[in-house]
Amino acid sequence: MGIGIGLALLIAIIFILSGLKILNEYERSVVFRLGRLTAYRGPGVVFIIPLLERQVRVDLRTVTLEIPAQDVITKDNVTVKVSAVLYFRVVDPSRAVTEVRDFLFATLQLAQTTLRSVGGQTDLDDLLSQREKLNTKIQEIIDQQTEPWGIKVMLVELKNIDLPQDMQRAIAAQAEAERERRAKVIAAEGEYQAAQRLAEAAEIMSHSPITLQLRYLQTLAEIATEHNSTTVFPLPIDLIEPFRRLAGGLSTTDSSAPRAPDKTDKS
Repeated sequence: MGIGIGLALLIAIIFILSGLKILNEYERSVVFRLGRLTAYRGPGVVFIIPLLERQVRVDLRTVTLEIPAQDVITKDNVTVKVSAVLYFRVVDPSRAVTEVRDFLFATLQLAQTTLRSVGGQTDLDDLLSQREKLNTKIQEIIDQQTEPWGIKVMLVELKNIDLPQDMQRAIAAQAEAERERRAKVIAAEGEYQAAQRLAEAAEIMSHSPITLQLRYLQTLAEIATEHNSTTVFPLPIDLIEPFRRLAGGLSTTDSSAPRAPDKTDKS
């Protein structure tokens, strides 16, 4: 009698211990009782009735899913290889188990097809320059499709965009031409501004002759500091103007005086 009771207690203890499960803080247990879904359990210690209940553990931590490089034909018919990284997490363990057979594989396949589809609707220039916009668009599409599975897509980042060699050379040549164009525009703008400043300076000097004299003295000082063997002293027009007027007056007087008769003229 005592042996039977002890054996029964031993079986009961083994039965209870076999049903005890310990779940971490980031885990949940989706329980099926005789094939029917019940409320998920955890974290901590949970009890699963042996033979009657079956559990499926689901990890609620963020999953980093790498999307392999995909051959994408852009809208302007350029073939590129595009890879990305997808970040998602399970928000409803019950639906993640019951709505899709393997949510990790299904999410990966959906991300690959979405990446090719969005890339095919985008020009190469937009694909290279508007990554943030494409990331957001891909994330919204995938999240909309995985929402019935109890999965939340938090972020999508384009990782690498590999271009053909001829396309890389063409883009490099285009960038170089653009830099040359900007350099010429900047140089022309500088010449235009310099011409404007010179015109303004000439206008000021025309109204104030003393500024021209000061500039003349400054130029002489700069020439003297260069230790040149030959020094050229430019004379301002104002200094030689009286001599020019005097010379002009003398030439006028000579031309207006009467000319002596020529002895060779016949009377």
